[in-house]
Amino acid sequence: MSVIPSSDPDLRSPLLSSLEEPARKPEKGPDVQKLTIDDMLQKHCGEFGTWQLRHFVLTCLAWALEAFHTMVMIFADREPEFRCLGSGCDEMAKSVCGFEPGSWDWVGGAGSSTVAQWGLVCGEKYKVGLVQAVFFGGCMIGAGTFGHLSDSTLGRKGSLTVVCLLNAVFGCLTALAPDYWTYLLLRLLTGFSTGGVGLCAFVLATEPVGSSKRGAAGMSTFYFFSTGIAMLSGIAYIFPSWRELYIASSIPSILFLVIVLPFISESPRWYLVRGRINEAMTLMRTIAKSNGKHLPDGVVLALDEDVNESYVNDQSDKQGFATKEAITGSVIDVIRSPVTRVRLFLAVAINFMCSVVYYGLSLNVVNLDTNLHLNVVLNAVAEMPAFTITALLLDKFGRKPLTIGTLWFSGFFCFAGCLMGGVGIWKVVRMICGILGIFGMAGTYNLLFIYTAELFPTVVRNVALGCATQSAQMGAILAPFIVVMGGALPFAVFASCGFVGGLLAFYLPETLNRPLYDTITGMKEGEGGLSGV
Repeated sequence: MSVIPSSDPDLRSPLLSSLEEPARKPEKGPDVQKLTIDDMLQKHCGEFGTWQLRHFVLTCLAWALEAFHTMVMIFADREPEFRCLGSGCDEMAKSVCGFEPGSWDWVGGAGSSTVAQWGLVCGEKYKVGLVQAVFFGGCMIGAGTFGHLSDSTLGRKGSLTVVCLLNAVFGCLTALAPDYWTYLLLRLLTGFSTGGVGLCAFVLATEPVGSSKRGAAGMSTFYFFSTGIAMLSGIAYIFPSWRELYIASSIPSILFLVIVLPFISESPRWYLVRGRINEAMTLMRTIAKSNGKHLPDGVVLALDEDVNESYVNDQSDKQGFATKEAITGSVIDVIRSPVTRVRLFLAVAINFMCSVVYYGLSLNVVNLDTNLHLNVVLNAVAEMPAFTITALLLDKFGRKPLTIGTLWFSGFFCFAGCLMGGVGIWKVVRMICGILGIFGMAGTYNLLFIYTAELFPTVVRNVALGCATQSAQMGAILAPFIVVMGGALPFAVFASCGFVGGLLAFYLPETLNRPLYDTITGMKEGEGGLSGV
């Protein structure tokens, strides 16, 4: 039987149709362009608009809380003035050591400070320094702990919530301490939570900011810390009792949790690396809308290592972006990679030396024989010009030259201070050298936060910042022991730290106008696979 050919395709045999025609492809959905967060902010959402400004200010209020819990020891652990009640007391003496019992009394009573409360003078004076060292030790542990938690399970906002809650609880409990050793323990716990406040607040405040505005924004965070120190001086003046002061300085943490934190958003970068693409895209649309911009439907967030595939054509692939396997990192990952390993070691060493100089020079201010509250205010205000100048020069000269310059500026004046005598006009000159030294180091200390954050990808950024903060706390612990040496030796040590820190900064790469990478793999590809740069 013959087959009658037909021109109508509908009359053809299904078998012949399958042999003669290729299989029909499924329809493709619209093209979807992959963008990193930096690219999306620059092209569609705005790098620093109304949303980022509001989020930045609200988040950075936590820096003032850190200043409260850190610097409260200046007033709570001070040695108050004394007054003579009878014979056996010398009003011209600088210390009560050797006075007959009952011949003198503390001005303000035993409740004016912990020194007066528990007699931390003469042979017991070391306990004041011990409390300070233990506090910074707690900060060191807390920085590493919450640095890891904010990169992994808790996130930036979750970690900030926990540390502020712990600060409020431990701060109020400190006011109820019945004895010195309980007080010491509570200061250790307060240090543990305080170590994560500035770290989490800094990253949360700067990660939604575009690359061209991130430097100035990051440098501005320390204004809130210095303002907090100045405000604490006023609070301490109103509440002269150390127990009342601890409660008064802890209440703002409670207010922050209740009033401010609900209006702070999680970082879109953390959402991205955790594979929560829907939440990240929702937040980016909110940012664009608040900034008066429009985020097109045809773009989607992707990690650095995924952006090489610019377009996704299959609708199923598009839907696959809604969820993605979470990417996590640890300090082991930082050390394992040659690129981040060198950066971590350099950042840790530089932060350590900077902290020794900054806290060491700061301790000399409280030794001036003037009003303590005024001294603290002036010290806080004196740091602000350094922040302003560094912020103005940051995007002009870059992170690396400015880091080297400020470290050497401080080192030079510390070296000059160690050459000056301690009497007459040379005593004044040495004081001026110390002020200029802390001026330069305040700029470095501020700059290192933004510089260190830009040196590492999102997946390990807080881990790396935590390590750097831990090393800085170790420097803060060491600083008081250097200061007690007296004479020209402390200035010589501070000068050495400044010069060596500047030399080490030569080996760091420049990060000006470079993107914030999401993963270590993305950083390797973006940096051309160069080790240590």
